[in-house]
Amino acid sequence: MKKIKAGVVGGAGYTGGELLRILVNHPEVELYFVHSNSNAGNPLHKVHSDLLGSTDILFTDQLKDDADVIFLCLGHGDAAKFLQANPQLLKTKIIDLSHDFRLNAAGNDFVYGLPELQKDKIAKAQHIANPGCFATCIQLALLPLAKANLLNDEIHISAITGSTGAGQSLSTTSHFSWRNSNMSVYKAFNHQHLKEIGQSLKSLQPSHGKKINFIPYRGDFTRGIIASVYIKSDLSQEAADKLYRDYYKDAAFTHVAPENIDLKQVINTNNAMVFVEKHEDTLLIISIIDNLLKGASGQAVQNMNIMFGLDEKAGLKLKANAF
Repeated sequence: MKKIKAGVVGGAGYTGGELLRILVNHPEVELYFVHSNSNAGNPLHKVHSDLLGSTDILFTDQLKDDADVIFLCLGHGDAAKFLQANPQLLKTKIIDLSHDFRLNAAGNDFVYGLPELQKDKIAKAQHIANPGCFATCIQLALLPLAKANLLNDEIHISAITGSTGAGQSLSTTSHFSWRNSNMSVYKAFNHQHLKEIGQSLKSLQPSHGKKINFIPYRGDFTRGIIASVYIKSDLSQEAADKLYRDYYKDAAFTHVAPENIDLKQVINTNNAMVFVEKHEDTLLIISIIDNLLKGASGQAVQNMNIMFGLDEKAGLKLKANAF
């Protein structure tokens, strides 16, 4: 079988680096080009030192429009501008990792790339909008309830992400001396991922209109997201367990855990895990992912696999950092 020629635009950041690490080891992929204006001519290991010995490819400032798929790992707002400047690329399959095309709008043909929500549409899509990291983690906690029309009260969410979720550019809240042994709340109740979460929930439960109360935290670790989600519910523990097991029975990477979960179970993997627990009249759902993999680059490759009819797990059989 001919290998898929994959191009990456914006390969110097955290998500770009994770994507390259997957693609250079993917059995069905040829890494065709990696575009970066600032690093053109440099080997990939000049930026991602762990790739020394894995590939001899150089960054380039030239685009190749005969790739089979192009991943856009650009900053939010930059992907749309890039495609406006290079409209010929729209003829190619595109997977965008920014937030530019996640929301439904007139003229937007990008399919929202959450396989646990709409795998069939992803398989037929030309263009994919990869979900946000918080959005992925939180939606996986809520999709089974929405599918069963059981989101009938306010939703409360507390979630914490690692520092890589802030991107590679330095800021006052990403410096080691500030982040280490520290935590803080940011964008309380108005995080940008709330819009895509609400959009997905309403696609399953059109009547859903209750408030989603989301408190995001910056964590003092590098990668991973853990979300605690709770809502009033009449479900028994047994019924909740069955609801989640049934919904995810065919999911390639999302697993319903029988016991409480912790981040190291999913770090460095494309897996997601959810755990449900009933407390009197309240249902608690804990959800965990690696923000750079299932929350970004791993899910992008999962979407590529689906688009090209490959084994969904191809190139994504990764080992967790158990210790």
